[in-house]
Amino acid sequence: MNEMGIREYQSKVDHWVKTFGVRYFSELTNLGILMEEVGEVARIMTRTYGDQSFKNPENKKDLADELADVLFVAVCIANQTGIDLVPALYWNLDKKTNRDRDRHHANPKLKEPT
Repeated sequence: MNEMGIREYQSKVDHWVKTFGVRYFSELTNLGILMEEVGEVARIMTRTYGDQSFKNPENKKDLADELADVLFVAVCIANQTGIDLVPALYWNLDKKTNRDRDRHHANPKLKEPT
């Protein structure tokens, strides 16, 4: 499988929505769908890495698939609101780097146990 860049993925999602989905759901509907998908990720994470267990282990869902669902809906929202995620992601990483340059290194909670 070939790697796909963010801009290519945005274009493929747009094509998929317009071909198979007919049109984008409203922004507010997509927000609700995004929250549902994040909830699915939370359910898997709390049961796989946290203290809860699955009620029926056979119904265990795939974390990778659920994370991809979150990304798909986030990209739908970006597309329908005119956001090019490539510069947005660069800007966001720069913002975090400048803001948190020393913050996490100075956090005693993040020190390796000795």
